[in-house]
Amino acid sequence: MYFTDRGIEELAGRRGEEEVSLAWLADQLQAFVDANPEFEVPVERLATWLARGGTDDVDE
Repeated sequence: MYFTDRGIEELAGRRGEEEVSLAWLADQLQAFVDANPEFEVPVERLATWLARGGTDDVDE
């Protein structure tokens, strides 16, 4: 496991059984960026990737 995977593993372990809406996820991402503006670009890239169904294809 890469060091960067630790947070993902913790999320899956602690909350992996929960179901959330994409609106809730968007709110959480926005709150994170508001508190940590230095992460705006990577969070924006993640949100865009998720919105496009896990692809970087702009045409979809």
